[in-house]
Amino acid sequence: MQKTLERYSYEVITSEQSTLIEKAADCLARSFIGVNVSGKWVQEPMVGQLDIHYEDFYDFTKDYLVSTVDQGYCVIAKDQNQNVVGVLAGDTNAPVIFGEDLFEGSFSDMNVILHVLEEIDQRFIDDYKKRSGKEIEDGEFLHLFMLGLTAEHDRHEVIQQLGNKLITKAASQGLKAVIGEATNPKSIRVMGKYHQMEKYTDIDGHYIVHKYKENNRLSGIDENIADGTYFLIREL
Repeated sequence: MQKTLERYSYEVITSEQSTLIEKAADCLARSFIGVNVSGKWVQEPMVGQLDIHYEDFYDFTKDYLVSTVDQGYCVIAKDQNQNVVGVLAGDTNAPVIFGEDLFEGSFSDMNVILHVLEEIDQRFIDDYKKRSGKEIEDGEFLHLFMLGLTAEHDRHEVIQQLGNKLITKAASQGLKAVIGEATNPKSIRVMGKYHQMEKYTDIDGHYIVHKYKENNRLSGIDENIADGTYFLIREL
């Protein structure tokens, strides 16, 4: 059997690589909207519950990549045909809370996801200030924002390689921790197993989580699929 490292190559991309940015945005968008992988339907739970279309999500993803890629924390996996089959994209910006709807028209349901992420981010910001006595600054944390995978084979190994590249770089640059929002149990298991990320516990000993059953737009998500979005962390 062909080894993973031979089947795929890995590369941190830059803003000059516009074609790879577009391919990365496509991989991420298809992974979130839904993709058939080896006969199994894979989809992000909130996106699956809401009325979100590929074209809108692609534009959102591409805009994010263009704005953050030169920080050096977007890594892709390419197959032997140079197709982008895996992406892990992050940034080192301090969390920003807008507190209002940002998306309109056919993409308006993305506001539901935005508010879920902002809620748990705000709780982390507040907890960090309680612990440290200061606000979070740019360059303190690596925020792993989007993971997309369309690879047919060795999917967990691809996730491991993608994360290793970014986490190793973050550690070498002196960042404090890696953080992220996990929207389903599979993401939590995979990021825990391969990258030692854990559910964040606040100063009162509680997980930072947004439960879907408490959200009238997301309560239709089967709890056997996902019960909520959790804040994850790995200290460096």
